[in-house]
Amino acid sequence: MRPSPRVCSLPYFVDSAHWFACLADWEAPVWLDSGHPGSHYGRFDILAAEPHTQLTGRDAHCDIQRRGQPSERRESPPLDVVRELMPAPLSPLAEIPFATGAIGYFGYDLARRLERLPEQAAADITLPDLWLGFYDWAVVQDHQTAQAYLVTRPEQDIEPLRARLLAREPEKALENFLEETGNRFNINAFKAELSAYSYHKKLNRILDYIHAGDCYQINLAQRFHADYQGNPARAFLALRQALPSPFSGFIPLADGAVISLSPERFIALHDGQAETRPIKGTAPRRSDPEADRAEAQALAQSAKNRAENLMIVDLLRNDLSKSCHNVRTPKLFELQSFANVHHLVSTVTGELNPDADALTLLGGSFPGGSITGAPKVRAMEIIEELEPVRRSVYCGSLGYLSADGNMDTSIAIRTLVCNQGRIYCWGGGGIVADSEPESEYEESWNKVRVLMETLEREFSDKA
Repeated sequence: MRPSPRVCSLPYFVDSAHWFACLADWEAPVWLDSGHPGSHYGRFDILAAEPHTQLTGRDAHCDIQRRGQPSERRESPPLDVVRELMPAPLSPLAEIPFATGAIGYFGYDLARRLERLPEQAAADITLPDLWLGFYDWAVVQDHQTAQAYLVTRPEQDIEPLRARLLAREPEKALENFLEETGNRFNINAFKAELSAYSYHKKLNRILDYIHAGDCYQINLAQRFHADYQGNPARAFLALRQALPSPFSGFIPLADGAVISLSPERFIALHDGQAETRPIKGTAPRRSDPEADRAEAQALAQSAKNRAENLMIVDLLRNDLSKSCHNVRTPKLFELQSFANVHHLVSTVTGELNPDADALTLLGGSFPGGSITGAPKVRAMEIIEELEPVRRSVYCGSLGYLSADGNMDTSIAIRTLVCNQGRIYCWGGGGIVADSEPESEYEESWNKVRVLMETLEREFSDKA
């Protein structure tokens, strides 16, 4: 019988930023954020620090850094290395999703280790394609029950760690963190890296591919960038207020950070039940309530957007079928509304096969079909041809792999990457046969305009 994690209670905060502020100066802190209290779609926040091992994947190798030991390099397939590093299995906890394990990200360009793809786009971001920390403990906040927990491995003495956390005075930690970082974050105005003409030209090339029968849908993204100085945590704290999202996350790294405000689940696995929730179909929010309702209703009834969504549902049903049986679609075209846009969201579920695990499921579906297109490999080839720079973390996935066999991951959209003094942001959308270039161009801005404008408004005038 598997041992169980240790669990003890902690003070609960409506805003988990209090707990992040306690951990911000510890080694390799991570924060998977449900967007509470602004978002009502999420439930749990998971925060951790001081991993015993860090895994970095880049190009054809993986680097393993165990605490206090020399770095080790592997040429093995990255998901095989992840499986090897996962800790001894533990029993699941009834109301707590994370029983220690790995937290981090799988960048979009990790797909180059899973599929044979051309190499045409420039790799100008130096963050690794894969980064995972392996954590022996975590703070978990449950916003549904208004409870917080400290979860550790069974062999760890939990009380000294609890005392150490409480010594940071979490009720004061956020105020202290904001005061300490002060004005130490500023940003220049964002610049688009593609002109409207260039975007339209690339979109028309996609339409040529679609009409020639190469593909049915391609996700085309454009990138924006700005120079910044200071602590990216300040940016995340501001952005989660402006765009609270259920699959958000913040991962500071040695040469930058990942800031994600994602509304989209990639794949969750709990007690052998797999679930993915692809988003396809977008309409802007309006300040006038009547106009906003009209946008939502038009989206819900849009034959184009429903067809676009269904294409990706079919792709994900196929992906899940590689590792699951009894694959079903319990929800189609559910309307969900966020601060900046309305979305159509579908749900696909399956039961994990006995010979599969979370990494089998993840590898067989990565990257998510909602941000590639269909058929997936051909779509990625076309993306590589048309997008001038690699996507890095964008359109990859943030999440956790728990020692109890469970997993939850996002699609890294509405995601910014900080790297060597520059912050990058992407906006994209699915292109289908009846896409209109101007509306698709506008949609790519609508999805991320609030991110860029929030940072410019909050931080562009600060020294």
